[in-house]
Amino acid sequence: MTTTTRYIAFLRAVNVGGRTVKMERLRALFAELGLADVRSYIQSGNVFFDSEEPDRAALTLRIEEHLAEALGYPVPVMLRTVDEVAAVLAAEPFAGIEATPDVRLVVEFLSEPLPADFPIPYTSPKGDYEVIGADAGTAYVVIHLQDGKWRAGSKLFGPSYRGSATARFLHTTAKILAAAEKA
Repeated sequence: MTTTTRYIAFLRAVNVGGRTVKMERLRALFAELGLADVRSYIQSGNVFFDSEEPDRAALTLRIEEHLAEALGYPVPVMLRTVDEVAAVLAAEPFAGIEATPDVRLVVEFLSEPLPADFPIPYTSPKGDYEVIGADAGTAYVVIHLQDGKWRAGSKLFGPSYRGSATARFLHTTAKILAAAEKA
């Protein structure tokens, strides 16, 4: 008996830094892999699909290899089930912290856990961000905008973190989940 799982693929490095991919093309690339009911949400690399593949690591690698071959550059993929994303939101990781014009609440989807010696909570030396919590696949980051800009950069977790991460605002994560849950 096979089980179908609905995944959300959070892609890093899509439609940033001059690497433009139309969502129609991105959906077609996922469909070429035999994935079912492929849909996307906004232009920042969020793809939903159904798969019977039981090995998430193998599926992730297959998607990453296909995207790299088709697009000509690596695209790290963080796969989560709809239930996993729902659990992240249900846990209310930012309870008591308000998003304001100068504060952003960010969910960082990780390809591997943070190093065991990464201190949590952690506040950056410049005070531009705080890592307030993490689990094996997700880190919860409060960004403090500097002059209205996100200056924290992409190395939030220091040089010892060898994995990939991709950020989504908390409110965007909720919208992605809602879109993925639609039949």
